[in-house]
Amino acid sequence: MKAKLRDFYWKRRLNEEAYKVLRRRGTERAFSGKFWNHHEKGVYTCGACGEKLFSSETKYDSGTGWPSFYEPVKESNVKFETCNKIIVPRTEVLCKKCGGHLGHVFKDGPQPTGERYCVNSAALSFKKE
Repeated sequence: MKAKLRDFYWKRRLNEEAYKVLRRRGTERAFSGKFWNHHEKGVYTCGACGEKLFSSETKYDSGTGWPSFYEPVKESNVKFETCNKIIVPRTEVLCKKCGGHLGHVFKDGPQPTGERYCVNSAALSFKKE
């Protein structure tokens, strides 16, 4: 019963695209999200609960069509799970506070971390600096 109530809560709180991505682990089309080519200074937060996730200082153009970051604001604000939805396992990135699906992290990013957090715009909100 708790799962149904939780699902009802998120369906009412999020728009259809955000619900699909954050709660159903969907993916928006490349080059379609509001933040893939966004360059304002500030902090990207979880679109569900508002947790601070990524700084504009760590955002870069990966050429993939999704917002990409080389590190989170705090590693403790995200959690990781193995995703087996496709043939090759990937590392899924979730908001640690609410469990919302953000995207995936790959080991092909720039220095200093070498990581690429490939995140769905629909999973994010933005707070201008």
